[in-house]
Amino acid sequence: MYSNFMEHGAEFAKQAVKEDDAGNYSKAFHLYMNALEYFHIHLKYEKNPQIAKTVREKAMGYLRRAEEIRAILDNKGHSPSGDTSAAAQARTKPEGKDEEGKDKEDPEQAKLRAGLDSVIIREKPNVRWSDIAGLESAKLALQEAVILPVKFPQFFTGKRKPWRAFLLYGPPGTGKSYLAKAVATEADSTFFSVSSSDLVSKWMGESEKLVSNLFQMARENAPSIIFFDEIDSLGGQRGEGNEMEASRRIKTELLVQMQGVGHDDRKVLILAATNTPYSLDPAIRRRFDKRIYIPLPDLKARQHIFKLNIGDTPHNLTESDFEELARRTEGFSGSDISVCVKDVLFQPVRKTRDAEYFQRTTDDVWIPCEPTERGAIKITLQELDEQGLASKILPPPITKEDFDKVLAKQKPTVSKAELEVHERFTKEFGEEGS
Repeated sequence: MYSNFMEHGAEFAKQAVKEDDAGNYSKAFHLYMNALEYFHIHLKYEKNPQIAKTVREKAMGYLRRAEEIRAILDNKGHSPSGDTSAAAQARTKPEGKDEEGKDKEDPEQAKLRAGLDSVIIREKPNVRWSDIAGLESAKLALQEAVILPVKFPQFFTGKRKPWRAFLLYGPPGTGKSYLAKAVATEADSTFFSVSSSDLVSKWMGESEKLVSNLFQMARENAPSIIFFDEIDSLGGQRGEGNEMEASRRIKTELLVQMQGVGHDDRKVLILAATNTPYSLDPAIRRRFDKRIYIPLPDLKARQHIFKLNIGDTPHNLTESDFEELARRTEGFSGSDISVCVKDVLFQPVRKTRDAEYFQRTTDDVWIPCEPTERGAIKITLQELDEQGLASKILPPPITKEDFDKVLAKQKPTVSKAELEVHERFTKEFGEEGS
């Protein structure tokens, strides 16, 4: 199966070279990066060292060219040499030197950085603070750490320093990753979103180098934010019986980098999320200045989540209906409510699919109805479609009864035992984020 990654990478590289030769640098850059992503995935599975070596060498060549193109694009699309030919530009550079005659980046380091390039979020996720229900304390704390230091650096002088590391913990589905997306949207910073799979390598010693290079890239691109999703998979407690030597080395490197000794990390924020805070190594836990509990949404937040998830979908719910839905979903996470609403959104579609009677409105639109309603015509969806009226059919608005039907069979996914664990951790090490 992994051979497909190589084939896709080769195809993207072929297209990239074609666009590069034509001078279409923006297209070429994105195609080169797509090719590198596929080559990187292929290398994770390639067991033949000779083939892996060949793939790395090819990828290094494409990476160098992509970096050259990025420099051209940064220079408003003009090549420094005035020659738009990729081959010509490559020939003007002496082997082992860049255009200024400096030593090139170490090939091994360049390979690691190429692998980490995919963790940089280049497009804003488009999640605003207003899209997050409740969690006001958590949002304010993150704004203090992310927005204010960038917009008002004069606020942080003398002993007043911005927060450097945040741990967001709580039950699954409460909005920890969503908060990180809001940070990525609102902050004028380079955002690195990292999971354990991005940093764990089967090659001896490579994982620690990936961690080191990640932090170095963040420092070079400051102001920046590194977001570790499910940090417990990287920073579990050391000394456990089934812990491998490689895992211990990764954690040690992570601790060293988070400490930031010898580096200027004032403009690098570390943000992490976990569902299991007790599984974190105590030393890593202490590296987080702020440990914020992201609890289940309260009544007001649940009401807001229902509204956010319905959005502008036609419905006939009143404010009191939303209040009742919020009361009935005590113990539900934001994710549970999102799943509930998603199911409800399909209820009108199902009614339309199964309807045997339709009404024709004054706007020439067909809506499913009960047989006793005025103007009801006995006809099915399929028959309307056969008459060429498919584009004229609309599902009915969402009703309170649609929610009643779905909520009758849905249960919360977070247990009381899980909540007790998080509340105990908050008393010992954290603070409320609601």
